[in-house]
Amino acid sequence: MKKRTILIKNAHIVNEGTTFSGDILIEGEYIKEIGESISAKSSDVFVIDAEGKHVLPGVIDDQVHFREPGLTHKATIETESKAAIAGGITSFIEMPNTNPQTTTIEELEKKFEIASKTSYANYSFMFGGTNDNLDEILKVDATQVAALKLFLGSSTGNMLVDDPKVLESIFKNTKLLIAVHCEDEATIKANLETYLVKYGEDIPIKCHPEIRSEEACYLSSSTAIELAKKTGARLHVFHLSTGKETELFSNKIPLKDKKITAEVCIHHLWFTDEDYEKKGTLIKWNPAVKTKKDKDQLWEALLDDRIDVIATDHAPHTLEEKKNVYTKAPSGGPLVQHALSAMLEMYHKGKISIEKVVEKMCHNPAILFQIEKRGFIKEGYYADLVLVDLNNPYTVKKDNILYKCGWSPFEGTTFKSRITHTFINGNLAYENSKFHNFKSAKRLTFNR
Repeated sequence: MKKRTILIKNAHIVNEGTTFSGDILIEGEYIKEIGESISAKSSDVFVIDAEGKHVLPGVIDDQVHFREPGLTHKATIETESKAAIAGGITSFIEMPNTNPQTTTIEELEKKFEIASKTSYANYSFMFGGTNDNLDEILKVDATQVAALKLFLGSSTGNMLVDDPKVLESIFKNTKLLIAVHCEDEATIKANLETYLVKYGEDIPIKCHPEIRSEEACYLSSSTAIELAKKTGARLHVFHLSTGKETELFSNKIPLKDKKITAEVCIHHLWFTDEDYEKKGTLIKWNPAVKTKKDKDQLWEALLDDRIDVIATDHAPHTLEEKKNVYTKAPSGGPLVQHALSAMLEMYHKGKISIEKVVEKMCHNPAILFQIEKRGFIKEGYYADLVLVDLNNPYTVKKDNILYKCGWSPFEGTTFKSRITHTFINGNLAYENSKFHNFKSAKRLTFNR
């Protein structure tokens, strides 16, 4: 299909800490020009009047679980990437705990092949580390793969790396960014045993943050950081959930120079342990949603730049699975369709500026993972763009949820802001709740 020249007129453009009025000319896959007033030079130019709307760089989600291959009753790359672009996420980095696990080059390439045919959003995958695959890790091309993922606490897929010698060897030998899930397994097991004795299998969900406790998180995060400092490894700590962990991170140097970085997820910024009573296992995540004090401290660290990135950890399960008793209900929930709307809701509440939302969801993932030509609204960059109407409310309901699992922890929530258009590599892929029937997604590449 021949790519159109597109001109976005009269937009409020949000980029690199400022919001300004202007136009954006898209030619082919790229942003050709940004200016105060750009004229269409021929009748072939497709003009979009963005009067009253904000244009943001496409969101880059650095942590999703799209469940393909092997767990496709929960989700697929196609279904979840479609939900993602409806939510303004134009690029995603997917995790290795699928079935089979992404712990060999062969399995990694199979996932890239699936995404090349079915993904609506730009894509990359993390390679999975285990107790016995260092040889495979060393074969990974750092210019083609987002990072190495290590589970230092067990989660869906059971890819726990718990051999200290192996862990140190991986940290010493890989040149890849190492992204870690940090929860101390021994602490969790001991806590779980205590609650099993007290309640049996049907442990009240409110106990989840006591089982997967602050201590379990801090012990694991601090150990990983210590190891990174010892070996010089490049470490990114996923989904901080406690205020105590935020003390481990610095805001003293620019992100591009940081060797140790941190992420927080939407659910840890939105929910608290007070929500378990109403939401039950629908908000059962690993690590657990914790106290209001923890949430407040996470916000503080996000705003003062100790925490670098906001992500989703989108991890869908079926409602039937989630409705099991505590010990059998899996952890995780779907978030990509509503993550940007949720953060813009926090903007409306005065919690965060729209420029800061863009910094943490668009710019910083691009800087942190050294992603080529994405995450910013710049001439010469890929035209991954999102148009947002900040005053066009919608309520999350069953009939407008796009996840294959068919539910959302935000069901019943009304958001003030609506994503109206999503561009992927210069193509208008999503427009006013309708999808265009071609896919223009590309594999992410990295400046390394």
